[in-house]
Amino acid sequence: MQFWTAFFLILTFGIYLYIAWRSRVKETREFYVASQGVPTIANGAAIAADWMSAASFIGMAGMLAFLGSDGSVYLMGWTGGYVLLALLLAPYLRKWGKFTVPEFVGERYSDTVRFVAAVAAVVVSFTYVVGQMTGGGVVFARFLGLSAEWAVVVAAAVIFFYAVLGGMKGITYTQVAQYVVLITAYLIPAVAVAQKMTNIPIPQISYGSILAELDALRVEFGLDQFTEAFVGRPGGQLDVFLVTASLMLGTAGLPHVIIRFYTTKTVRGARFSAFWALFFISLLYLTAPAVGAFTSLNLLRDVDGATAQDLPEWIAPWADAGYVTLNNGGGLIESVSNSAASGADLIISNDILVLASPEIGGLPAPIIGLMAAGGMAAALSTAAGLLLVISSATSHDIYFRMVSKERASERKQMLVGRLAMAGAVVVAIFGGLNPPAFVAQVVAFAFGLAASTFFPILILGIFWKKANATGAAAGMLTGLLFTGGYMLYTLEVFGLSANEHVLGVSPEGIGAIGALVNFVVTVTVSTLTRPPSEHVQEMVESIRYPATRAKSSA
Repeated sequence: MQFWTAFFLILTFGIYLYIAWRSRVKETREFYVASQGVPTIANGAAIAADWMSAASFIGMAGMLAFLGSDGSVYLMGWTGGYVLLALLLAPYLRKWGKFTVPEFVGERYSDTVRFVAAVAAVVVSFTYVVGQMTGGGVVFARFLGLSAEWAVVVAAAVIFFYAVLGGMKGITYTQVAQYVVLITAYLIPAVAVAQKMTNIPIPQISYGSILAELDALRVEFGLDQFTEAFVGRPGGQLDVFLVTASLMLGTAGLPHVIIRFYTTKTVRGARFSAFWALFFISLLYLTAPAVGAFTSLNLLRDVDGATAQDLPEWIAPWADAGYVTLNNGGGLIESVSNSAASGADLIISNDILVLASPEIGGLPAPIIGLMAAGGMAAALSTAAGLLLVISSATSHDIYFRMVSKERASERKQMLVGRLAMAGAVVVAIFGGLNPPAFVAQVVAFAFGLAASTFFPILILGIFWKKANATGAAAGMLTGLLFTGGYMLYTLEVFGLSANEHVLGVSPEGIGAIGALVNFVVTVTVSTLTRPPSEHVQEMVESIRYPATRAKSSA
């Protein structure tokens, strides 16, 4: 198996690095928006790869395998948020025509708000990239036999190399290749397992036939039924709603996804990129529930009636890597969980189930190696986009616009941007070695922060002419502090102990409330203070209507 894993990883990494080398750039316009010359279908595939991070590839089906139907909050939130982004934000921001989200915010509101937005973009992207480093570490630690520390460092080095070398142009075409790899790696095992278990090679249809057996086994091992709603999350129905809303609003406000729509040639191209991206994304998202159900059933079948000595061979390597723990001293396994706090006989991390699904399903070694390459493609594609956001926010929005006052040369801007990426990688390595939760949950924290900072001021900036700089700055800061503070309060990070959830609201769901707080503060402060200038209000009018209509309504 290690031979095939190494073969696919070396082959795909070689392709990525070759594309990055051939696409290397020297100008900021190429580095940040690929000279706005990316074809529509290619941009759609790149958006899909950027979108489907390690959380989508590794974490989502793993969460479904343990949470059951309540894990669908990730499916509903991320896909629903994409529709919000495609309809309400992407075309208008592309028509405005700036490099970055903070640049739009700066021109729409003020340089002070630009600075707040740049800081928020860095915070959101740092949180998000930690999940990718964690996912990369899972792949390398298991399939190449590396320690967790070296696994994260190797993944970070590869990401840094091609992100720094090619900028947005290199990242775009690398992400197209990564999409092909990740979707192939995801679908082939899913189809093979579906055929093996149900004789129907269409996982989206065939997994319904195994749900009755799966529900019965889950109850036997102390888990909630896969099909039962509102039992997989401690906060129940309210938390399911809030997490879904937080993921939706956060999706629509993610800087690293929004910036992809700046790379098309036209506004029309941005709209069609959204269509192609949704198609490419749906291929994985419609398959994830089946992967979660099949993997959960195969896992429980493997341990049903087993003792420590009878466990299947696939468990031992994951136990050696630290992702599986046996607590019952060798007796009969009667309970299974993904949480050490549960005290179950067998503790299995969510993050390994998708990568282990070919092994659990008894598929051949080449498919197992391909799955590992797909997991790395998902982590690398998103991490590169996040590093570019950190780079652009630091060099373009803070250094170039506010420190050097637009006097820095192209070469100096590129240097600052690449140094910012290097710093981000170092911090992300530390976060990847000490993640506060599972991959999908860490990424959900980033979405919550984006929901409570960017989504309200972008929506109000486009659709409400009276939103002003004072209101936007107050709203963003309030949303960021409220949401980030609650996450720190309820998570075990930076040596702090975790506290009970208030009213059952999880840290993944607090972003929806943070967004509401942002909206209220921005509207209230904007109403009580001086409105934007006529020039700004005319610009807002112009991005929502054709030029002739904007003039007639002025």
